[in-house]
Amino acid sequence: MSPALDPARSPVPPFDLVLFGATGDLAGRKLFPALLHRCSEGVIPDDSRIIAVGRSAMSDDGFRAQLRVKLQKAEIKDPAAIETFLARIVYRAIDADDPASFLPLAADFEGVSRVRAFYLSVAPRYYSAICHHLASAGVVTPDSRIVVEKPIGTDLASARATMDAIAEVFAERQTYRIDHYLGKETVQNLLVLRFANTIFERLWSNADVDHIQITCAEEVGLEDRAGYYDTSGALRDMVQNHVLQLLCLLTMEPPNTLDSNAIRDEKVRILKALRPITGADVLTRTVRGQYRAGSVDGQPVKAYADELGRDSTTETFVALHTEIDTWRWSKVPIYIRTGKRMAGRFSEIVVTFKPVPHSIFDRLGADGHLAPNRLVIRLQPDDGMQLVTMAKIPGSGRLRLRETNLDLRFGEQFKDRAPDAYERLLTDVLRGEQTLFMRRDEVEAAWAWIDPIEQGWRERMQVPHFYPAGTNGPSQAIGMIERDGRSWYEP
Repeated sequence: MSPALDPARSPVPPFDLVLFGATGDLAGRKLFPALLHRCSEGVIPDDSRIIAVGRSAMSDDGFRAQLRVKLQKAEIKDPAAIETFLARIVYRAIDADDPASFLPLAADFEGVSRVRAFYLSVAPRYYSAICHHLASAGVVTPDSRIVVEKPIGTDLASARATMDAIAEVFAERQTYRIDHYLGKETVQNLLVLRFANTIFERLWSNADVDHIQITCAEEVGLEDRAGYYDTSGALRDMVQNHVLQLLCLLTMEPPNTLDSNAIRDEKVRILKALRPITGADVLTRTVRGQYRAGSVDGQPVKAYADELGRDSTTETFVALHTEIDTWRWSKVPIYIRTGKRMAGRFSEIVVTFKPVPHSIFDRLGADGHLAPNRLVIRLQPDDGMQLVTMAKIPGSGRLRLRETNLDLRFGEQFKDRAPDAYERLLTDVLRGEQTLFMRRDEVEAAWAWIDPIEQGWRERMQVPHFYPAGTNGPSQAIGMIERDGRSWYEP
């Protein structure tokens, strides 16, 4: 599709993007490569500026030299494209704790009236100070936008305090709470799957769905996130944002329009309808795990505590069983699991449909029974969808059945390169499109559901169950789903 016909590749209005934390890991690995792609595709106007902000004193050329080395590892290898992009970048040294260091930004913006976005790729503890120092420097305009990374707090109270501090400077319409999962092509395709295909929407309820599974599995361990991860754990790091967002998009009611608030209204209704897990419920409806030493891809890996350098009770795996208390989804079990150092890296949603009311093919399946129909939505890797159905095994002998897959892999069906999640989300910020960003009441509703689980763990499940690295979690997670007569779907 040509850029003129593809909204994702159409140019954005001229802008100034101020990127705090420009020397950090996220900026080097994701944000600047994403902006480089947008620049090479003609999405970023020539007169737009990127103001990189870090704590260390450095010249423009000094920062560009550092960034050039990082960009040479990106997908785009064209030196001319990289140099064109680097020429758009200037560097400013600003200390979040020093209000006076923000004042030179006013000179950068003098006489310039256009979209102004501030991206805070820094620790959340700096959000409040940066917002207020920007306001004091007089650089926040009615058309300014603020972008903040998760986590937004560590519980409902701290999330509200953080958002209150931001709201003192930036209105809700100016605030973009980013979750890169929502920028993935397959995640966005959930809306199309649900509301552009009657074949699925008519089956999308407790009348035909037996249960739902959501799995986000990682092979990696702590990497360079030890300081953050040990204070967070899998529940707050993954479930509170990524996983619950997937669940909302999968189960929400049809919005009246594609308006961002219409979609987010429906997501909030799902979060408020999630059945709470409180008190002793955590013993039967949740599993906490932590990986021990094991093997991943044939290579030995250390236990979590050894990587961390000390003992810890932080969970690296969590499995949950919940339901949505609405007419559409009443009594449909929802099973969630996510963890580090698992047997593979994949994120997928599996919708399992109910069996036929009366089977005339008893004992004709490959293992003596008929497998249920499933819709498997793969988010990563090899994003796409599979519809698992039963079919006759070819041959003239005895009638036998087996599972077959109707397979749609987006990489095979659509040859054009899809924008990376951060590419799409960054340009959505600059266009003023908030659909793929979390609204304040979404964040609050998610924490209101998560907090009682954390409280239950503190009271009744302080020590996690252990599992060897390279497996799909502790055996207790298998027991949790098998008590209901079901099993985890393994790709």
